[in-house]
Amino acid sequence: MNHPHRRDHNSVPLGRRVAELRVNRGMSQQAFADRLGKSKSWVDKVERGVRKLDTTRGTRSLLVSTYRITAAVLIKLDHAELAWLAADRAVTAAAEGPTLTAAATIGITQALRALDHHHLAVTAAITAADTADDDNVRATLYLQAALATASYGDRRNTHDLLDYAASLAGRRANDTDPQHTGFGSGAVESARFLAAHCLGDTAEALHRHEHAIRSHGWRRLPPEHRGAHLIDAARAYLDTGDPAQAGQALLDADRIAPAEVRNRSVARTLLAEIIHRGPAAADVARLATILGLTR
Repeated sequence: MNHPHRRDHNSVPLGRRVAELRVNRGMSQQAFADRLGKSKSWVDKVERGVRKLDTTRGTRSLLVSTYRITAAVLIKLDHAELAWLAADRAVTAAAEGPTLTAAATIGITQALRALDHHHLAVTAAITAADTADDDNVRATLYLQAALATASYGDRRNTHDLLDYAASLAGRRANDTDPQHTGFGSGAVESARFLAAHCLGDTAEALHRHEHAIRSHGWRRLPPEHRGAHLIDAARAYLDTGDPAQAGQALLDADRIAPAEVRNRSVARTLLAEIIHRGPAAADVARLATILGLTR
């Protein structure tokens, strides 16, 4: 039987698919561009196919970056399978350049973690880290591996990987980050928090969270990274029965990176749970109304 309305995802241009996902999530091109750190014009041209991803400035580096950004956004929009596709294309575009390939593999590990393939994520991350000659890329891969090992309860390897990433952060001579990893001491502290939460050590996780947001590396993290961290912190606060602090974490996330809260289903789910648990602070209730969760 023919299904005239069914489409093969591989037959649809990636730019069009990203546009459809953006629209389905209620994101404007401007909000999408802000999340990517690009202009609205850039997003429009990519979505319409005017800016061809395989010829942009004729450089492998920009092509890899484009697919990496696409993969990262798709993960945030809960489309891990498409994120895997974009990350895989980034690896292919890297054309066996060791640093570019390792940087592209960051997206592979994130997609694998989102798909609950944690052992595969560890293997991919460690293998790529061993070939990278950029400490920021190598350390970011170790953080991804640590979060994956934490997801299946391997405490020893989780802490070893986090400590190794921390050692790389400690020897950074400057803030140069040519592969745009966002790595630094703040990223390590944030990963320590999330790993503790994954391991079920919620009290330690919240202690790590408080330390992270007061550390000198916190403000050096990209806004979307800080927003994502605060959303994870909201989950941890809810797990300890503290909806007030959870609500405050979401408000802080909305102030720092509004798109993280307003366009991600995980944040909306957390906010709905906070409202459901009882009377919420006025600002939290207002945010719930803005997101259409209450009237």
